[in-house]
Amino acid sequence: MSCPVTCAAWVRCGVAKETPDKVQLSEEELKRLIEEAQERLGDGADGSDEGQMAHGTNVANPGRANSSHKNEDLSDDELDEYDLENYDEEECTGDLQLGDTLATLAVYGSNDHDPFITLKTTDQYEQEDFLIKPSDNLVLCGRADKDYCSLEVHVYNHEENSFYIHHDILLPAYPLSLEWLNFDPSPDESLGNYVAVGNMTPVIDIWDLDIVESLEPVFSLGGKKEKKKKKGKKSLSSEETVKGHTDAVLDLSWNKQSRNVLASASADSSVVLWDMSVGKPAASLMLHTDKVQTVQFHPFETQTLISGSYDKSAVLYDCRNPQDNHRMWRFSGQVERVTWNHFSPCHFLASTEDGFVYCLDARSDKPLFTLKAHDEEVSGLQLSSQIKGCLVTSSADKYVKIWDILGDRPSLIHSRNMKMGVLFCAACCPDFPFVFAFGGEREGLRVWDISKISAVKEVFGNRERLVLAGANSVACSSVAGSSSNDLETAMES
Repeated sequence: MSCPVTCAAWVRCGVAKETPDKVQLSEEELKRLIEEAQERLGDGADGSDEGQMAHGTNVANPGRANSSHKNEDLSDDELDEYDLENYDEEECTGDLQLGDTLATLAVYGSNDHDPFITLKTTDQYEQEDFLIKPSDNLVLCGRADKDYCSLEVHVYNHEENSFYIHHDILLPAYPLSLEWLNFDPSPDESLGNYVAVGNMTPVIDIWDLDIVESLEPVFSLGGKKEKKKKKGKKSLSSEETVKGHTDAVLDLSWNKQSRNVLASASADSSVVLWDMSVGKPAASLMLHTDKVQTVQFHPFETQTLISGSYDKSAVLYDCRNPQDNHRMWRFSGQVERVTWNHFSPCHFLASTEDGFVYCLDARSDKPLFTLKAHDEEVSGLQLSSQIKGCLVTSSADKYVKIWDILGDRPSLIHSRNMKMGVLFCAACCPDFPFVFAFGGEREGLRVWDISKISAVKEVFGNRERLVLAGANSVACSSVAGSSSNDLETAMES
């Protein structure tokens, strides 16, 4: 049975706590969680579930009953062949007794005395795997099994070439998007290690990655769908209040400059900006006319955000005044992913359902280049974290492709069928620019170091790398100083 990986995200080295905490629940807390779970199950049982309980048995059982009658008709002749009535009366085939076969076996009081057991205890190795080293990355993925959904936390060590599951967290609904963030709403702590999870409900859950065996998120944004009320006059206060989502959350983006702000894209055609310090929405952007599939904040400009939708458009917002200050582009198909080019801060990439990748300048209407990258939707669109011009795409056509887009002249470097079925997501490691993670229909989460490919090594091996610490400040100052006014003018026009 395939267990698809629907979304993935990385955590930098040195962020996670060396020894994660373990949850210890009191009887009162456990009782409260059980009651809340029962209430949720009770709510879900209303409506269609009642119909299933009433009619499902009558529909499902006749087929089983017929098949069981057929088995009974065939069973008499088949059972005679095996003579099961005399099953326990075994014949002795020789003079060898059970005691003779065990006589030569040596029994030791403990593994310490047994010379053939070299691994005396596994406790030491389990403890080593539980500890997270400063050189370890965490790789997160949302996984949908047959009976439950989970958030898997993997440990990846590039130097030791190790990759394993550290722990997992049970999720309340089908996961659709992940976004790592370090904002802690409590006044006592300045930095945290959290992941926001968007799922098939309107609620966004934020989980603490430094806690093992968590049963509930640290906090949540939004609420369940409101039941339809009778039509009546709307009050002024309800019109002025910014509400959260009313449908599934398809994508998330955290603002690295204004750390308390999280953007979410939803199937309700809206983008919501959340103020996590108070746990409430600060603004709702309603410029799309269909499901908003993807959203991303600018890596250096606090106020700049871009989103892509099923309505075949991408919208660039100035969040200080998004209704009046925005720009829109139209494409040939539904927009699957958008991502900013952190090497060229005015440029961004967009991929579509018909296999195209577009590179656009935020100040211009026409694309810098259009690339027919895949035969089907481009579900993964990732630029290398440090290598300029290195673009990796993944698609529903089951292929991952590596491109060189330096100078806005894209060329294919390598293509591989990942044997994972339809690919749903891709993510680049922030510490190692050639390491990417992929999720698809089957085979779980896969990490691939593309630097081992000779063609990749030849093209990108000697290319200058972006130094993260210095480049961040340089890029910020250059964007703010030279192109900010142009961006605003372009969005106003």
